[in-house]
Amino acid sequence: MKLFSWLSARVPTLDATTLARVGQLPAAKPLDGCSLREQRWIVVDLETSGLNLHRDQVLSIGAVVIEDGAIDLGQCFERTLLRPGQSINPSVLIHGLGPSALAAGSDPAQALLDFMEFVGDSPLLAFHAPFDQHMLARALKDSLGYRLQHPFFDVADMAPLLCPHATLREAGLDDWIGYFKLHVEERHNASADALATAELALILFSRARQQQIHSPLNLQQRLDQWKRRRQSPSF
Repeated sequence: MKLFSWLSARVPTLDATTLARVGQLPAAKPLDGCSLREQRWIVVDLETSGLNLHRDQVLSIGAVVIEDGAIDLGQCFERTLLRPGQSINPSVLIHGLGPSALAAGSDPAQALLDFMEFVGDSPLLAFHAPFDQHMLARALKDSLGYRLQHPFFDVADMAPLLCPHATLREAGLDDWIGYFKLHVEERHNASADALATAELALILFSRARQQQIHSPLNLQQRLDQWKRRRQSPSF
């Protein structure tokens, strides 16, 4: 009985309008042979209350769109999630998400639903994507009962794959920004970090085409091969 009570407590209660919107979300589109330029990409960055994958919460989502080979500044997403009673980790203040910003945020379920409507069926890009993917998937499941199945590409893996002569190892976003001498006016909030990641991704897509990687599917295959080689004992 306790088991069933626990399971029922994990299912979010949603109103009819929200349930209908969740039901209308498009399924993730499988990766195919369309060109990297033709593909619509969502570049996302999350700010969270900490780095614990199981306990911490998504506080802010920032995203931009890459389409037709360019960043489309007309398609941007920025939302702070309201967390009533959320204790403020000191690191949150670094990102400008103090108590007033959080208090003015949106209901998490509505903000996450708005974001997935913005994403549509497109694949996502993030720097250190496994963290963002896990946190986003957990937030969607907890708030909407929605299972995230969209492909996620990790720009932190794409960079060393496509720039094998770079001497950077275990590099962060700032390291690659410096390597390519990108001019980034602002950092350390979700929208600014998403934009910086998008600028880096455009350079990497150009490098990919030079290496005969022309489609998202081909890029995913090359990334999988690269990661298998890195994990082999002889690497």
